[in-house]
Amino acid sequence: MKPGSVQITDRLSAVEAIKRLGEEDLRFLNRLIVERLKLIAQARATTLMTNFSRGDRVGFNGPDGQMLEGVVLRLNKKTISIATDDDGQWNVAPALLRLIQSAGDVEWP
Repeated sequence: MKPGSVQITDRLSAVEAIKRLGEEDLRFLNRLIVERLKLIAQARATTLMTNFSRGDRVGFNGPDGQMLEGVVLRLNKKTISIATDDDGQWNVAPALLRLIQSAGDVEWP
């Protein structure tokens, strides 16, 4: 078990407890769960975002499945702005990107 995690020892009793909750309590529980899931997703995106920096050359699959390549313009809160080689601009989730060449690896003449 991960540090800080909570283990439900008896899931059946948890399910039974949820079945006895009223509408107001269920809505409250739902809000807590949604907030927690958003926090986990944001932490994951932030961690993945550290793998990229401005100027990196990256690749990703476009909506049509075609591989696109471009340069990182900006690291946003949840996405990374990419200028593609075909003069397009995309905001892409960091989990969908692959690093082709780090900005620090570029050799200048």
